[in-house]
Amino acid sequence: MIRPRPTSVLAGIGAVMLLSVTAASITTTSAAQAHASGERGCLDRSVALSVEESRLTFTLPDNDNPAVLQTESFARQMIEGAGFQGFPPQLVEQLCDARSLTAAEKIVSRNADKLWHLAIDRAQRHGRVRGTLPYSDDRPLYWTRVQATAAIRQWSPPFPLFSGQRLELIEKFDRTSRGMFDIDLPAGAGVKRVIVSGFDPYTLDGGPAGTAPGAAGNNIRHGNPSGATALSLDGTRYRTADGKTAYLEAYTLPVSYPEFRRGYLEDTVGPFMLPGPRQLDASITVSQAGDSVFNLEQWNARYHGVTVGNDRFRPCPPIDGVPQLAVNNPECTIMVVDRWGGPPTFDLRNPPQWTSATLPVAEMIAARTGSGVPRPPGDTWPDESVAFGVVWHTNYTEFPDCTSTTRETRNNPPPVQYPPPTPPIPPDPQSCSYSGGGGNYLSNESAYRNTLLRDRMGLSVPAGHIHTPDMQHFETDYGPSDATFDAWRLAISRQARNLVHVVADEA
Repeated sequence: MIRPRPTSVLAGIGAVMLLSVTAASITTTSAAQAHASGERGCLDRSVALSVEESRLTFTLPDNDNPAVLQTESFARQMIEGAGFQGFPPQLVEQLCDARSLTAAEKIVSRNADKLWHLAIDRAQRHGRVRGTLPYSDDRPLYWTRVQATAAIRQWSPPFPLFSGQRLELIEKFDRTSRGMFDIDLPAGAGVKRVIVSGFDPYTLDGGPAGTAPGAAGNNIRHGNPSGATALSLDGTRYRTADGKTAYLEAYTLPVSYPEFRRGYLEDTVGPFMLPGPRQLDASITVSQAGDSVFNLEQWNARYHGVTVGNDRFRPCPPIDGVPQLAVNNPECTIMVVDRWGGPPTFDLRNPPQWTSATLPVAEMIAARTGSGVPRPPGDTWPDESVAFGVVWHTNYTEFPDCTSTTRETRNNPPPVQYPPPTPPIPPDPQSCSYSGGGGNYLSNESAYRNTLLRDRMGLSVPAGHIHTPDMQHFETDYGPSDATFDAWRLAISRQARNLVHVVADEA
């Protein structure tokens, strides 16, 4: 069992963040001006925005006439559609009045926490649901957060503010507005403590863009059902089959590699894996995959970085179509932060190439969690008595020889029936990983880090990854939301909650 080194989560990250933000930044002119909130004059709109912040001005073509643009940017439609339009100006107003770094830190923390709870209250319909978007929509939280970090980046304070200090403020806002500091699990023997993660929207670039000059592709509309699930679960309780009360806490993760390497997941979950009266009983990571099926991922790979994140960065791109090897190549393998037991130098064999789920797979499949969940339009799962299927996903791809680019995929495709006709073949202990059942993107990385942390803490609690169906089903080419899109999100998040409840029953 490891103990985290007594290092501040945010201390010493300035230089690393500066490198990653600089690499992901772009020069903007009218873009910065177009989205900035507040007119107090404390924003320097000439400051370059990050890649994610640059999308704040992206505007879709008009659905009826794709040769012209819609009247508002997509981000603005998301923020206003949730009734969050007052949040960014209020943040700017408070920043303009800040006269010290200490004051700014308090403003950032307070407003980030407020944003997280605004999103939770809306998703769980605590009080009146404001705006025109469905209550279940996960996207307003993402776009409001991005507008807020852009304001912090362009804020011009009346006191000296070093670049590292500004980046720490941005990270403080980012982590806090994801619910990472909001987890509150009770002590006691009569309760079960469960933590669930979700993800931001992703693959926001590309897609049809009509013929309007400067139009964004319609991928900008993407949401993430795992994020919607997290919002719907956070702070809720569930009466388990054995009569105990399960306390469910949730947070959301970014779709970019640098934040994972800085410990976003471990810093959130790790404190609740340490021995003590509030030690968790289950830790589940959730993300979106495809089709009309929930995949319960069995094996997670250490290899990562083939696909670009929301910041358009990927650490391990193929070279001439051939994957890079992990040997002596730390950019292609997940590196655990030092304070959570990471090696001081790169070591291919430490951490391990593979980790394994400990979810109650049999019970999760037998529970028929899709029964009673309305099937959304276009659902292709063959059993029409449930919304979506649930499959034990046991496939993976390995480098049998760590010094050769030859790859081998096993257990593919995984059988739909459970138990399978023949037991799945586990990864070769001498192999190097290329992809787990959940690939080698950030979904797999969240699963790997979560289950590795479980192992290093010496725990035997349920931990693993749930991949949801794909919810990007729209009725129109450029409409920001519609009934079909909402139906898929509602169905996926409802069945995902049912699956989490089964894990709580078995924890």
